[in-house]
Amino acid sequence: MTSWLSSSPPLALLSAPRRKLSSTVAAAIPQGKETVKTMPEFDFKGYMLSKAAAVNRALDLAVPLDEPRRIHEAMRYSLLACGKRVRPILCIAACELAGGPQALAIPPAVAVEMIHTMSLIHDDLPCMDNDDLRRWQPSCHRAFGEPLAVLAGAALLSLAFRILSDPKSYPSDLSPPPSRVLRCISELARCVGSEGLVAGQVADMESTGLSESVPIDRVEYIHIHKTAALLEASVVLGAIIGGGSDPQSIERLRRYARCLGLLYQVVDDILDVTKSSQELGKTAGKDLVSDKSTYPKLIGLEKSREFVEELNHEAKQHLEEFDPEKAAPLLHLANYITEAGWINNNN
Repeated sequence: MTSWLSSSPPLALLSAPRRKLSSTVAAAIPQGKETVKTMPEFDFKGYMLSKAAAVNRALDLAVPLDEPRRIHEAMRYSLLACGKRVRPILCIAACELAGGPQALAIPPAVAVEMIHTMSLIHDDLPCMDNDDLRRWQPSCHRAFGEPLAVLAGAALLSLAFRILSDPKSYPSDLSPPPSRVLRCISELARCVGSEGLVAGQVADMESTGLSESVPIDRVEYIHIHKTAALLEASVVLGAIIGGGSDPQSIERLRRYARCLGLLYQVVDDILDVTKSSQELGKTAGKDLVSDKSTYPKLIGLEKSREFVEELNHEAKQHLEEFDPEKAAPLLHLANYITEAGWINNNN
């Protein structure tokens, strides 16, 4: 297996603050932009189905119905529901791009999906976004009550780090060096804590229902932290665990993931006002009812769609230095999110 350079990236690079992707939406839609190279032929649907199946098997095995049975039922209820598995698939794709096998990426892939599920459980609580529908079924707190939902989220968070850090999680013949695992733990903790996901959630709550208009850069801050941070962790963890160690390569993947995360959220904002609850698997129109600051609200649907296309273009630009054959899954994932493939393909 081939990897990148053998030198270890400085910790300062891995923990560097996020850079703003665009000062204004208008500036982010330049005229006469260069065309990204044509993507190689690739069975993207087959890739997604096979990787999602592997992730689902691992998730099922990771949370058996132990005692106390009720808490494990709640964890499994949310974790094994019909999810897109974008984050764990990103993790696997980045690992393979770095030269590592899928089996090596499964533990961090499972960890990021567990933390993502935790964030959804807590986000749906009455004290947060107060949503009754998630992944085409009643939210965890509606099915199990608020106390168990809070505990299920907490249990998934702790289990995620246990799986990521436990040497027994990895195949004995592929056990990664402890230094890689430690870097993954540090990266994931930063991206989901008060510098990442939690920061975005706090800013989102503080920006909801205000009488004055929320600045566009504040909305971008919310999305980069609340949504993009965990996608960033997914890609960077995959690259690290797969043996990627060239700082510039990891930084390019980090920027790709940030673009992808912002892209994902802008698309989600658009879908919230253009699709039904049945199509989305969650309550449609909730952002409008909650008076959230979204891109369609601030700049309109047409400009939001233009911004989506620009973010897709920018994300792919960050992958241009990689072998296009090996980067094909990441390139196609950008299109998948841009086109909301999980709705159009019922996947």
